[in-house]
Amino acid sequence: MQAIRHYLLAVQFFTRIPITGRLAHWVGFSPAMLRASSAHFPGVGWIVAVWAALVYAALHAALGSNPFAPAVAAVGCTIATVLLTGGFHEDGLADVTDGLGGSYDRERALDIMKDSRIGAFGAMALVLALLAKCSLLALLGAHSLGAALAALVGGHVLSRWWPLWLVRCLPHVGDTAKSKSKPLADQISNFSLAAAGLWCVAPLALVWQLQSVLLVALAALCSAVAAAHMARRLARRLQGFTGDGLGAVQQLGEVGFYLGAALALGPLAQGVSA
Repeated sequence: MQAIRHYLLAVQFFTRIPITGRLAHWVGFSPAMLRASSAHFPGVGWIVAVWAALVYAALHAALGSNPFAPAVAAVGCTIATVLLTGGFHEDGLADVTDGLGGSYDRERALDIMKDSRIGAFGAMALVLALLAKCSLLALLGAHSLGAALAALVGGHVLSRWWPLWLVRCLPHVGDTAKSKSKPLADQISNFSLAAAGLWCVAPLALVWQLQSVLLVALAALCSAVAAAHMARRLARRLQGFTGDGLGAVQQLGEVGFYLGAALALGPLAQGVSA
């Protein structure tokens, strides 16, 4: 029952799904519980992935053989996921890009990230990230509906595992008194990291069965490289991470997964297979 409480707390923290009243009272809250809930962050990705896949499939089916059906389905499912999560991670990506792009000074960059207003760097990063998601999902959908759905499942789950490695490897920096992510930063145990990884096994196995081992391997590799790139920038520029940095790592990991899946279905990969 404690594991269920931790999972529901993770759902409450990272989505707009209402957990109120008696259920919220039963779940409870404490910094220790929030740290324990980190083991279930990829499990939250299951909910987001299923919702995105349902919307994508519904729009794809409703539009039939229209050549623009994959593009409309990609935009629709992206809107659906933003509404479900409240744009939590997208906001983090915009804030981090504003900070890193706005100043080379570490303290000034951290101050910029705390500003609720979005700047030019953040706006460009947000637009480009959304365009990348929609275009890659449309490209996958043009190949086959199964490819797009498999990428959504794998991308949303695996990309939520990478931020936990950031917490494990780097110290928390910034305004710790007001940071919502600070309880997570105190400690991520080996057990929580392993449990979070187990959440990723079933979705990746499903992608393997629906598509191929090449798609899983290349998509996971691109996702890891993209997430590691953002983590490296945070380590070099800030010597640590913020809550916004965790969101940025998730976003790049998600886009990287879609890119890897698209590459696995492209002419180059088909030539290697042949």
